Amino acid sequence: MLEFLLKRLASIVPTLVFVSILIFGLQQLLPGDPALILAGEEQDPTVVAYLHKKLHLDQPLPVRYGYWVRDVLHGDLGESMRLQQPVSALIAQKLPVTIELSLLAMAVALLVSIPAGIVAAVGRGTAWDYAANAFALWGLSTPNFWLGILMILLFSVQLGWFPASGYVSPFVNLRANLLGMAMPAFVLGNSIAAVLMRHTRSAMLEVLSADYVRTARAKGLSEPVVVLKHAFRNALTPIITLGALELGTLLSGAVLTEQVFTIPGFGKLIVDAVANRDFAVVQGVVLITALAYIVLNLLADLASFLINPRLRR
Repeated sequence: MLEFLLKRLASIVPTLVFVSILIFGLQQLLPGDPALILAGEEQDPTVVAYLHKKLHLDQPLPVRYGYWVRDVLHGDLGESMRLQQPVSALIAQKLPVTIELSLLAMAVALLVSIPAGIVAAVGRGTAWDYAANAFALWGLSTPNFWLGILMILLFSVQLGWFPASGYVSPFVNLRANLLGMAMPAFVLGNSIAAVLMRHTRSAMLEVLSADYVRTARAKGLSEPVVVLKHAFRNALTPIITLGALELGTLLSGAVLTEQVFTIPGFGKLIVDAVANRDFAVVQGVVLITALAYIVLNLLADLASFLINPRLRR
């Protein structure tokens, strides 16, 4: 276990270095001079020269990259030139909102997809299997923004059960927070549930045909024990990996869903930053997102390592 963990941690460092080079390098390909954009309509030459010096735009690209890495290693992600706030403070404001929405959406997806995938695999070719596949097809085919608008029209405008938009902190009013996050969490969880259900069904079908499952049945074990204890545990590895990737996607910001429900999360922050050439914010958000993906993949590998005894051997 310790050796496995050390190997995975050792692979993170070069990955982060490569990701940081991509983040910094690709952003330089964006058209336009950020100093001219931040200087406003008048574009006073004195202001432009000051911004060039402050942002190190008058330095070669490798030197600018070195300045950025040095600051990041000291916990300084830079300052938003448009909002005049530290990037770390902006991320600290937006990230908890996106984390809450992501966790709620993932909870919805897991509660729906895992039982549906198991039932579809066990009852292959039955009405339950066709119903689960129809649900998966519907979830994959339905655009999130369209489903969100329909839910607002039905549950907010017509029935008045949920607020149409906005965000309330759970520390201010927990009930209002859950009511406001219910619809966007369902919209995001719906599409993820469809993907997870198909993978759960495929993994369970492969495992249910294995020799050890037939042996367990031959020993007289009950069907729930065979399915849940022996089959499902061994089918978890691809499900955990895919779930970690989907959670990483949610943490990177569900742009359209956040826009439809007016949720101040990562999605709106990154869109505004790109539109305004706010390089420091873009770099900070993308770096945190990449780090989240790496950490989630590490946790998924550790979970698979603990669950599957074959990996430990």
